[in-house]
Amino acid sequence: MSIRLGNSCNNCENLTDTMMCKVHLVKVNNSYTCDSFEMKAVLKNDPNCTTCARYQGPTCANPQKAAPDMLCSHWAPQNATA
Repeated sequence: MSIRLGNSCNNCENLTDTMMCKVHLVKVNNSYTCDSFEMKAVLKNDPNCTTCARYQGPTCANPQKAAPDMLCSHWAPQNATA
C-alpha cells in the first residue's frame, strides 16, 4: 500500500481562491476529490505545529506540548496556498 498526499481539492491546481472548481464549475470543500485532479506544482512545505491541520484541535496528539516551530510524527499539512 502506498502513502501519498490525498487527492483532495485543496491540493488541486483547478481550485480557485473562492473554493470553486475550474473544471466542474461547482463550489467544493476539503472532502471533495475527482478523476480530473491535477496536483499543484508546489505545496506548502513548512512542517511545524502552526502549519499542522491538527494544531490546537481535538485531534492534536500532543496538545500540552504543541507550539510554533515544533514538529511531531502526527503532522498533517494545512491547505496549500498559491
